[in-house]
This record gives sequence, C-alpha cells and structure tokens, in this order.
Amino acid sequence: MSIKVGMVSLGCSKNLVDSERMLHKLRAHGYELVTEFGLSDVAVVNTCGFIQSAKEEAIETVLEIAKLKAEGTVKKLIMTGCLTERYQQECAEQFPEADAVIGIGDNKDIVDILDRVLKNERVVQFAPKKQAELTGERIISTLPFFSYLKISEGCSNCCTYCAIPMIRGGFRSVPMEDLLAEAKWLADSGVTELNIIAQDTTRYGEDLYGENRLPQLLTELCRIDGLRWIRVLYCYPERIIDELLDVMAREEKIVKYIDMPIQHCNDDILQRMNRRSSKAQIKDVVAKMREKMPDIVIRTTLITGFPGETEEQFNELAEFVQEMQFDRLGCFAYSQEDGTKAAEFPDQVEEEIRMHRADIIMEQQMEISAAYNEKQLDTVKTAVVEGFDKWAECWFGRTEADAPDIDGKVFFTSENPLNIGDFVKLRIIDTLDYDLLGEVCE
Repeated sequence: MSIKVGMVSLGCSKNLVDSERMLHKLRAHGYELVTEFGLSDVAVVNTCGFIQSAKEEAIETVLEIAKLKAEGTVKKLIMTGCLTERYQQECAEQFPEADAVIGIGDNKDIVDILDRVLKNERVVQFAPKKQAELTGERIISTLPFFSYLKISEGCSNCCTYCAIPMIRGGFRSVPMEDLLAEAKWLADSGVTELNIIAQDTTRYGEDLYGENRLPQLLTELCRIDGLRWIRVLYCYPERIIDELLDVMAREEKIVKYIDMPIQHCNDDILQRMNRRSSKAQIKDVVAKMREKMPDIVIRTTLITGFPGETEEQFNELAEFVQEMQFDRLGCFAYSQEDGTKAAEFPDQVEEEIRMHRADIIMEQQMEISAAYNEKQLDTVKTAVVEGFDKWAECWFGRTEADAPDIDGKVFFTSENPLNIGDFVKLRIIDTLDYDLLGEVCE
C-alpha cells in the first residue's frame, strides 16, 4: 500500500514554488499525494518565518498536525521552510513531535529525508542556504492556468527591517536558459498566465551577467507559445529602468501591471530602512510608468510605525498616498524581527500606534480603490475564469489588473457554460468594495 503525503505551503508564492518542487520529487518516487492531512500518513509543513504573524500561523499549523499525530491520524510530521531555517535549534528542540526539522537547502533531499523518517529516524539537518534549488520540475498546485516563475533566490538588499537575507541567503539569479525552459514547460502544461517573482525581480541578472537582464528575459518569455499574460511582481523603484518600461509597453503579452513595494515615502525613514530610493525617485518612476503606459495598474506596499516614525512623517505618508493614487496598496504595521538591525533601534513605536496608522492608510486606500472601480463602470475588460460561486450563482475571475491571491475579483454572469481558465470579455456593470461585477458581452 502506498504512503500518502500531504503538504501545506505557508507564506509567499516563492515558498509555494519550493513546495511544488518537493511535491514533484515525492510523487516521482512513488509517494501518493493527498490534499487533506486527515487522509495522509506523512504531513509536510513548508513554513513561513518572515514576520510575527506568519511565524504564529506556522506554529499553529504544526501544533494542529501534531495533535493529529498524537491521535494516530498522521504517522509522521516534517517541518521545513523559512521558520525552521531561521530558528534551527529552537524548532528542533521545541517541536519534539516533528520527525524531521530541515532547512531550505535540504528541500532537494526531501525523498531521502522522508525515507529515513519512515524508518523511525529523527532527522535534523541544515544544509548551506546556497544549496537551495534554483530550478527543477514541479507540480502545478495553483489553478491550472496560472503559475509562478521564480527567477532568483535570496536577497542582498539588506533592508534593516527584513530577515530574508538571513533566511534565504544572498541574491542568486537563475540562468536565463533554465528559466526559459521552465516557462516553456509550464506553457506546454496549460499555463497561460505567468507571474514573475523573486525577492527583487528588477535585480535579475546582475550577479550572472553584470547587468540587469529582466528586460531581455521578459522579451524572450513573450516568444513562448501558449503564454497570454505575463505579470511582473516585486520590483524595486530605483531599478525600474527605461528599458524595462519600454519592453512592458511594447509587448502585448505583458499585462500593464507592476508590483513595486516602496515601504515609505519619507527620505529619513527610507534611509533608516536602508532603501535605495527617495521620495523624488519614487514620484519620478511612477510618472514615467503612467506616461509610457497610461492604463498601467500600480500596486505598492507600505510599512507604518517603523522605528522613529513621527506623527509628522506618518502624515507625510498619508498625504503621499492621497497624491499618488496607487491603484492597489497593502499596508502593514512594522514587525520587530529578531536579528534585524531595525529591531535594535532605540526608538521603537508602540504596537497600538503602528496598527492604528496602518488602519488609517487602508481606510484611505479603500476610498481610492472605490474611485478606481467607479471609473471601470461600463467598460469592457478581458477576464480569466477562476470558478463558479454556487451561493451567489455567478462566475468569478480576474482581469489583468488583478494579481492572483492579493488583488480583487470580478463576479459575472454568463448565458453560456464556461471553463476554468477561459478568457472572456466582460462589461462592468457595478462595483463592490474591492471587486467588480460584470456580464459576458460576447
């Protein structure tokens, strides 16, 4: 009888790609994959350890599965991912229920580790971060028409609030030929929407080729048959060069959407964050993007309550959000993370103030988003079908203005049957808070 393995992947899409590679290895070795832990013999948790809330979610998930193990439902438990990489000794000691506690560099050996665990060996193993796999065959675990292409691993920007360099190591680009081969395989597997991800996509190629090669990579990706939407995420404003914007404007397959986390606008705060951009540079690159692509959708991310942030500096941020009118925006209260430089800064802001300031920005953004949605009324949009909501009795999906999992949806009716992954033309007839309502018009 085959051994059933279930996996939960926590955190970001970059972690998800790691999970998909592990799943492929396990299935290729003969293990049966299941989606419910209650049906699994072995549970693998690919943890996130980026900020406090993510760590708490990872710990809760592990403890939940440990309870199933104590009840005899699950036989073995394996922990891997960012939490275990960041807190190696602590995880090994504080989770005795885990039969294996391994680092990111050990994911490539997941089959060997699981084999050893099934022989009742407890495995605690942490290979060097640089041994993490940069490419490899995967199981597509998202909806079948979209996937992620991770073009680099690690980060060398060393923002003072961020633990990623400690967890994932320094920045390493994936060779372009490997990425093109992986993208072609994804397209041949039915993927029509490719989302480009990394800790910093706009740094791609600097370590391998001595220059930014993201524009060239995108150009080559656009030549792959089957791909219809190519979306660029995690761009740093100071590295958004004219050549990149020209490629985005020229290539029809590249959706006019960019994810550009800026974190703040006050120059003093940005400097203390060890960000390389300034308020003036951010405004300049946004103006360039909107000049070259008037319909571009810009998503950004902000942090409130960074150590030393004064009321005046926060008000400057709120005014900047109002001025810039970002189409998509997420705002998070600063998280004081062990081992980061910012955690040692003496002027920590009280958590209640951090949270309150984040709430203010998101309330402000809700009004901006509502105004954006109002402008979409009576326009025709192309959307990809993601499913059917049996309670609302309508279909739902996304337009090219919405990235998977982080942006809004469009809910719509159709007189004809549809399939997941279909692209349809919709007339927008109404709006919700962050979502749109439409009807098929072809």
